[in-house]
Formats: sequence, C-alpha cells, structure tokens
Amino acid sequence: MSRETLSRGVVDALNEAPIGRFHMRVLFTAGMGFFTDAYDLFIIGVALALIKVEYHPSPFVIGLVGSTALIAALIGATIFGRVADVFGRKAVYGLEAALMAVAAVGSALSPNLVWLIAWRFVLGIGIGGDYPVSAVIMSEYSNRKNRGRLVSMVFSMQALGLIMGPVVALIILALGVNHDLAWRLMLGLGAIPALGVIYLRRKMPESPRFMARVQGKNEAAAAALRSYTRDQVQAEAEVREPRVRLSFGQFVSNPRYLLLLVGTAGSWFLLDYTFYGNSISSPLILKALAPHASLIQDTALTLLVFSLFALPGYIFAFLAIDRVGHRRLQFLGFTGMALGFLLLGVVPGIVKEVLPFVVLYGLSYFFTEFGPNTTTFVLPSELYPVSARTTGHGLSAGTGKVGAFIGTFTFPLVLSTLGLSGVMLIATSTAVLGIMVTFLLPEPTGKTLEEASSEDLVEASSPLQAVNA
Repeated sequence: MSRETLSRGVVDALNEAPIGRFHMRVLFTAGMGFFTDAYDLFIIGVALALIKVEYHPSPFVIGLVGSTALIAALIGATIFGRVADVFGRKAVYGLEAALMAVAAVGSALSPNLVWLIAWRFVLGIGIGGDYPVSAVIMSEYSNRKNRGRLVSMVFSMQALGLIMGPVVALIILALGVNHDLAWRLMLGLGAIPALGVIYLRRKMPESPRFMARVQGKNEAAAAALRSYTRDQVQAEAEVREPRVRLSFGQFVSNPRYLLLLVGTAGSWFLLDYTFYGNSISSPLILKALAPHASLIQDTALTLLVFSLFALPGYIFAFLAIDRVGHRRLQFLGFTGMALGFLLLGVVPGIVKEVLPFVVLYGLSYFFTEFGPNTTTFVLPSELYPVSARTTGHGLSAGTGKVGAFIGTFTFPLVLSTLGLSGVMLIATSTAVLGIMVTFLLPEPTGKTLEEASSEDLVEASSPLQAVNA
C-alpha cells in the first residue's frame, strides 16, 4: 500500500478504498436486517388469507392488520433516525432488531386480532428504525465509485425476504398444518433472523466517518477503521478535521434540505403506496384474477412473480446503478412502472386472462425493483450531511411508510370498489407523479458523500456547526 494511502484521513481513505472483505461484512450485517424486514412485512399478506377464514374480520380490520406495521414504521424511522445522528449509529444498531424479534414472537402468540395489531405496531417501529441506520452505515463505509452498488445490495436482501415468505408459507401449508397454527408459525419465524442480526450488529464499531466528522474522535475513528478492516484500510487522524453538528431545527429550516426532503420523501411515498399495496395484497389481486384457485395455488403464483420478475429487478439494479446513475435509474423505473400499470388498466379483458396479466404485472415488479424501490433507499443515504444523514433518511423512509400504510389499508376497499383495472390506473398515476418528483433531486453518482451532500458548504456557511477537533 502506498505512502499516500497511509497518510489519508478517515474520510478520504473510505472514499477511495477499493472493494474489500470489510465491505462484504458491512453489507451482510446491514442486509440481514433487510431480509428480516421484508419477511416480516410481506408474510402478513399470506397470513391474512388464513386469518380471514378463522376470524371473518371486516375489510376495515383486514386493512388494519395488514398496514399497522407500516404506519408504526414512520415512528421508528423518524425517532431512530434522529437518535443515530445525535448519539451515534451504534447506539441504536441492534436495538431495532431486538424489537423485531420480540414483536415477531408476540404476533405469533396473539390471543386475538387486537393483540396481533398491537404487536404488529411494535414490529413496525423496529422495522422503521432499521431503514435509516442500515442504509447510512453502508453508505458511510462505501467508497465513492461503488457506493450505489453497495447500498443497493444491502437493499436487495429485501428480495430474499420477499421470496422466503411465500416459500415458508408453501411449506407450512403443504405439511397440512391447521390454519390457526399455520399463520402463527409464519409470523413467529421472523424472530430467527432478527436474533442473528442482533449478534452481528453489536460486534460492529461506530461508523468511523461519524466518529471523525461529528464526534471529533479522529484518533479513535482511524483506529476503529484499521481494526474493523483488519488493516486493509490504513487511515491516520488528521491534525485539523472539522467537527460538524447540524441540529434538527437547522436541518428542517434549511431550504436546500427541505427541497431534498420533498424529493426523497415524496418519491418514496409514491413508490411505497403502489408497491406495498400491490405486494401485501397480491393474494387478493390473484384471487380476483383467478377466483377459483386455491390458497396454495395463489401463493405459488405470488412466489413465481417475485422470483421471475422482482428478484432479477433487484439484481440488475445493483449491477447498473453506478453506471446508469442513481437518479436516472429512478426515472427509468418509474417510467417502466407507469407503462406496465397503464396497459393493465386499459387493455380490454386483460384482467380476466391469467397469463398476460401475470406477465405485465411481473414486468411492473421488475421496473419497481430496477428503479425506485432501490433508489429511494439509496439516494437519502448520500444526499444529506453526516450529522443529519440518518435524520434525512429516517424522515424519507417514514414518509414512504405512510404511503405504504395508505396503499395497504385502502387496497382491499379500492379493489372491491373499482376492480383490478381501476387499481392499476391509480398505480399509473402515482408512478407518473414519481417521475415528476424525481426532478427535484441532484445526481450523486461518482461523487464523494461530502460532495453529494454539499457538506463542506454547510460547514463554511454555518460557523456554529464547524468546530475544530
């Protein structure tokens, strides 16, 4: 390793470090949380099909059971996001997974739907808290060149959780487990990966970038980076490295960051309204498409759509994001979604033909993953300054989950009122709005985190926020 590399400070060393094993360790540690998030969020769709048979709840209660975790995620993302900017990423990294583990077990043991809704609320707080911290941990360890790929690979672990839900459900149903025990097993099994996540995350050090730039612990940051990377990245404490602190009031009153919030939070809201409404309610969509199919057949078809269309979308996204551009990929994805949903809504008779509908429905999933479902996670992790990075990401993710709550809660009602064609036309309009909101965002591809977030400009313009270490 060159002497030039050895003399770099923590931030410069991270920005230029080649991809190494430590990147994969961070990726796996953060990504396993997203595997758990996806499993817990989407397994409720299959479980609801069994709960309906057992409890005969009203459409209102069905919507509440399916969407409670999503509205709670707003609370978790907002609170944990801010706490991680004030006290550090490690202060909450693992705590959110503990909430998910406890809530998964509580959901499985719920004596009635009231308790199930309560435990799903606790689960949602943990899931929401996982979004900003996992995204930012990965972005702050990433280099300039591959940051989009690394952060999107963390998010792509959602695809495995998305697929694992129907797989687990098919196994349980195929074994002939009675319906009451079956849905409890489906929900309770989410505690297993969450426990593994707790162990992995508590072994991680504080983000060296946060330690150096916000806490002013330059020597400790350099030592932590050398230790965690096993000397693959050699960094030295800089003699004078600015310490940045941006309060919540300064953040939300800054016109630049308010405009960014409209872009990152707005696009996430529009994406999640459509994505979660369709995904969690996919058994209802497929039942409306093929009303005489069995639950196992509907679940198998859901798994087929996720495997053949959603999973490749995640893969192509992380392979292409740093070449295509982070913002440009969001444009492409929203455009593909809009076209797919439009065809599903206007082509005569397509909602009665299983194969054509499933193909177009699957293509809409592909462009969802190959675009905004990935980029809405990546962009907030790089466009905000280090002392407000998890705050900005948390507000964006939380706003997205409000859209997810509305989409999931209202989907059964909209489906019963407007039918499949009407649902698809509403999804078309949200995708078009997503294209428009994306124009508000800058293109961060190829820039360092400090350049993408204009962090140095914040320091220079706000003397109270820049303090010599």
